Parts: sequence; structure tokens; C-alpha cells
Amino acid sequence: MHKILIVEDDRELLLLFSRVLEKNGYSVIGAQNGREALELLKNDYFDLVISDIMMPVMNGYELVGALREGGYSMPVLMITAKDAFDDMRLGFVSGVDDYMVKPVNVNEMVLRVGALLRRAKIQSERRLVIGETVLEYDSLTATVGGESFVLPQKEFSMLYKMASSPGKIFTRQQLMDEIWGYDPIDTHTVDVHIGRLRDRFRDSRDFSIVTIRGVGYKVVKQ
Repeated sequence: MHKILIVEDDRELLLLFSRVLEKNGYSVIGAQNGREALELLKNDYFDLVISDIMMPVMNGYELVGALREGGYSMPVLMITAKDAFDDMRLGFVSGVDDYMVKPVNVNEMVLRVGALLRRAKIQSERRLVIGETVLEYDSLTATVGGESFVLPQKEFSMLYKMASSPGKIFTRQQLMDEIWGYDPIDTHTVDVHIGRLRDRFRDSRDFSIVTIRGVGYKVVKQ
């Protein structure tokens, strides 16, 4: 059973989120500010953290910063009344994995929690399975129908990134930043690598790489 830490100073919301998540099979512990949360984390393990931003003693940004500086890698879902782009940007920069704005649809929250936990499992196992296709991160190996082959690092990283979140659109700039980092390239390089991946997996019955015109690409399960 996955264990979730909810950090929320509004007691009614804390109880609501706890009840909904427990009903969906999760174990839940609550804290009312970031400092309480850090104390709990000293003695217990949590698979995921759900945190408000505006809290007394230690706010959500400070909590997430402390978690990442302390080496905690569990996903964090930030829930807040703030909806300005700068607030979202600050959250993601501090290490937030996903973001919801109040009033929260609790059914959507449950879906997001499940998606974050699945992604965390993929990252920890460093192995991704899509139908009969298996991607092994440490060896850059793809296995399709029992036949294995090694992909070039950039191609593998790009496919693994997109396939870890099927249906999610990745812009060319996102792929450039996350796969090439500070290496100077242009968007044409991304297109070339996508073309090579399509050639390699043109007969795949498990997934396809779809172009979103003027935006980027996404992996879609067949």
C-alpha cells in the first residue's frame, strides 16, 4: 500500500483529501506545515507528498526545496489557490512534479496521484514496458517480440522520456532542454531523431510517435 503525506494547514481540506485517498486504497498521514512534514519524514517513508503552498512556519516552496536538498526524490503534487504562471514556475523550479489549483476536483487528484506514482516506479526500476516492447534504461536496450537491440543514447532517452508519459505532448524545446541540456542544437536535430525512432519502430503494434503540428510530439499506445 502506497503511503502519502499530505501537508495542508486547512484542517477541513486535510480531512477531505485524506478520506478520498484512503477510500482509494492509500495510507495517509497529515501535517499542517512544512516543518511538521520534515519531522515526520525523519522517521517514516512516504511514496508521495501532497502539499499546499501558503502555510505558517514553513511554506510549500520551502518544504520542496528542503526535500530536494535533503536527497528526497519522491514525487510532490502542489495544491494551491495561486494560479499565476510565475507561481507555477517557482513551484516547478523548486522541484514540484505536478500542480493543481484550488478548488480541487478530488477525482482528478486521485488520477494525478496514480500517474505520479506510476512514473516514480518507472524511474526507480529504470525499465519501461509498453505491450511487448521493453525499454531498459541502464543498457539503452529495446526488446521487441523477444529480439533486443541497442539504441543510440539520445534516441533512447527521447523515446523513454515520451513513453514514460504516454499521451503527453512534449514540445521540441522541452526535448532539447531535457535530452541535450546545454549542448547547442536546433529543433531540426529533434526532428531527425524522431524520424530515426519512427523508422526503427515502424512495425510496432505497441505504440506510435505522433506529431502535434506546430507544438511537438507524443507517444500514443496502440
